[in-house]
Amino acid sequence: MSEPVIKCQNVYKIFGANAKKMLQEANGNVDAKTFQENGCIVGVNNASFEVSKGEMLVVMGLSGSGKSTLLRCISRLTDATGGKIFIEGQDLLKLNNKELINLRRNKMGMVFQSFALLPHKTVVENIAFPLQIKGIKIEESISKAMDMVKLVGLNGRENYFPRELSGGQQQRVGIARSLAVEPDIWFLDEPFSALDPLIRKEMQDEFLRLQDKLQKTIMFITHDFDEALKLADRIAIMKDGIIEQLDTPANIVLNPATEYVRKFTEEVPREKVLLIEDVMDSSTNNLSELKVSKDEIIENVAEKILTQEKSVAVIDSNNKIVGSINPTKIINTVFGGRKNNN
Repeated sequence: MSEPVIKCQNVYKIFGANAKKMLQEANGNVDAKTFQENGCIVGVNNASFEVSKGEMLVVMGLSGSGKSTLLRCISRLTDATGGKIFIEGQDLLKLNNKELINLRRNKMGMVFQSFALLPHKTVVENIAFPLQIKGIKIEESISKAMDMVKLVGLNGRENYFPRELSGGQQQRVGIARSLAVEPDIWFLDEPFSALDPLIRKEMQDEFLRLQDKLQKTIMFITHDFDEALKLADRIAIMKDGIIEQLDTPANIVLNPATEYVRKFTEEVPREKVLLIEDVMDSSTNNLSELKVSKDEIIENVAEKILTQEKSVAVIDSNNKIVGSINPTKIINTVFGGRKNNN
């Protein structure tokens, strides 16, 4: 198995004058309330996880949960108080300033909630700017920036200034600018939360299209559970600096690990999120003639399955039967809460 692109081991971020000393004395067992009484705020509490190449890990939680602080530690915009962070096997906390700048310029792309576009530069000049900082010639950087303009669907607007663009278009410029340097790792901190719902949905679809094409390793921060479910390969749910659960969207919906996670999932329309594969049984006996793909979203095939008296065959991409799904399983999954009748 290949080495993870991002690896965090027991990462802590504690704000306050005595943070380091208190963390050492706590021996890894950090109680946020005790720390607060001693003038320290716990931002990230003992976070350990890995992100594989091409994976999109969505970190979600409410305001103040520590999700943005965690991202800032991993990009070293802020220094972790304790623990280890590895980027492609490099110990991030041991890099000097020059090495860190080099890593950021060549490996990392970042997109934040505020678009931070340069108002006096056009779309194409904004996108070309980080390339020029890297020392790439103006002509080459503009050519590359024009490729990015096409990639994010802003053809015809390359000579507009930021003030002439809508919020969604400005966000696309921010995304194009961060992609221009061809980062292997992409950090996005609530990039769509300032957009109205319709543009937000369009941007999510656009983002999935880009990821399908580019296969970046991504950490994406959001406070919106629906957004997390739509975008993530895996989701980490944070509360008070602690990762409460890190799992696939399906497992988080079907098997919430804590009461806090369960509250997030109880309003989720399961049929819109779960695939047939997530709830199918292994039995392949006594099946009806109907076949459904394991990769179908339940909502798309529920009606067909519910017309059957017998279990329905579930097939993979090669048309091979890999399991079955009973009509009652569909009813229980959609209306009966957690999966409890395997």
